[in-house]
Amino acid sequence: MPQRVRLLDIRDTPLSIDEVFAAVRDPAAGGTALFVGTVRDRDPGVDPDAEVVRLDYSSHPSALERLQEVAEKVASDCDIVGLAAVHRIGELSIGDLAVVVAASAGHRDEAFAAARRMIDDLKADVPIWKHEVFADGETEWVRGA
Repeated sequence: MPQRVRLLDIRDTPLSIDEVFAAVRDPAAGGTALFVGTVRDRDPGVDPDAEVVRLDYSSHPSALERLQEVAEKVASDCDIVGLAAVHRIGELSIGDLAVVVAASAGHRDEAFAAARRMIDDLKADVPIWKHEVFADGETEWVRGA
């Protein structure tokens, strides 16, 4: 049986949508769902009026191992062909890619469900934190990338 978890990483270099998409492409896949998380200039959950100037992501040393566990669980629970997730750490500017997740499956419904589950479980269970830096000099730590 072909490997379903195809690409997982946490890196301090820019992410590539093409790399993640290529990892899950497969002749058996009729649908592929991609989620791309980018750094935005506001955080409505903290203060919708405060301008974000950058994010600093950090991760626990166990984060990649935990990402693997999460991906294996999603792959075993969902009817997919391929799954990939890459998260960025370090200093990111507005517009930078923070996370890219892709799932391919025989049909679109399964691809959408698996991609949604992967990003939600990643945010809930993988120890990655973001430190938001605002234009006024204030900062805020947020658990869950």
